[in-house]
Amino acid sequence: MAVSKSFSIEDKNLNTISVIGTRSRDYSDIDLSFAKKTSGEIFKKTDAAAVKQAIKTLIQTNFGEKPFNYFFGANIRSLLFEPAGPDVVEDITTNIELAIENFEPRVELLETIVLDEIDKNSINVSIRFKIINTEEIVVLETSFSRLR
Repeated sequence: MAVSKSFSIEDKNLNTISVIGTRSRDYSDIDLSFAKKTSGEIFKKTDAAAVKQAIKTLIQTNFGEKPFNYFFGANIRSLLFEPAGPDVVEDITTNIELAIENFEPRVELLETIVLDEIDKNSINVSIRFKIINTEEIVVLETSFSRLR
């Protein structure tokens, strides 16, 4: 649950007034597994789980996949078949950090680790972030594989 402060112009000098009002906001999203409850409704994810799912979807999205927003995503799959090396790992790290910074305002990025496993044709990604207005630190680990 995030808390955001709201101030208005009628409050005059905002520097001398402490908190005018707060509003709590729950982060929620539908579960992308689309599993159904016994009642027929689908499950939903809330708070940290919703943000974690959104970041995973964001970094798995290539440029041009989201209609009307060509540069949404991290474009990692386009870099998977580049010759393996430190430049590719640096590009993937930069793309992930820029995507999260530009498209996920609910988080503060703390650390991004990208490991290239050449023998397994895969890239392991670990992202550590803090959800804004909470003290909760979340770690997302995922991998991308090259298929030949």
